Amino acid sequence: MNFARTSGQEVGAFRVSTSLPVVYIVDDDVSVRESLELLVRNENWKAETFASAHKFLDQPRTLGPSCLVLDLSLPGLNGLELQKRLALERIRIPIIFITGYGDVPKSVQAMKAGAVEFLTKPLNDEVLLSAIRQAIERSRLALSDDQQMQDLRDRYASLTPREQQVMALVASGLLNKQVGGELGISEITVKAHRGQVMQKMKADSLAALVKMATKLHIGPTAAA
Repeated sequence: MNFARTSGQEVGAFRVSTSLPVVYIVDDDVSVRESLELLVRNENWKAETFASAHKFLDQPRTLGPSCLVLDLSLPGLNGLELQKRLALERIRIPIIFITGYGDVPKSVQAMKAGAVEFLTKPLNDEVLLSAIRQAIERSRLALSDDQQMQDLRDRYASLTPREQQVMALVASGLLNKQVGGELGISEITVKAHRGQVMQKMKADSLAALVKMATKLHIGPTAAA
């Protein structure tokens, strides 16, 4: 899940972003923070700067396209440790690492853990901006996938327990008559439930319903 400190509606521990993408900058060098903030704002993105990983983590988290420009060497919690922390908390935010040392083993470690880019200081503005654009697009796609998945879960939750059983068996490949035999109901009743399932799940074909069941990890055991 991504986060951004922007205006929007609060939902639990998160605030839903209604405005521009946010670029978070975490670096203990104030001159770097200020120069990167200016660069980001000139591209009409929002910028949030932090002197440490802990200060970054203390911020309220929000849903919205964002990315993190993160210094590798930080006091206290360093860049790689923050990357691990975010992964453990399942907070999905694309990370662009920056460093003044060009540490190859650490860059490999960061990239294997999912970093978008690993850049050395002094930074090339165009290279950094290109990486930020890529990261924001990755963030948008991840948010879109998350929203689609949540919509799918909501539709499934709207089914009655019997409809969920029918969906699981139909998606597993059973015919209406076989589903009726499994559940001890008539074929006509199965057809009625199946029609409700297709409507509530917004599935225009059996293939689409099977695909939804696969995404939801629904199998015959759900009908037990």
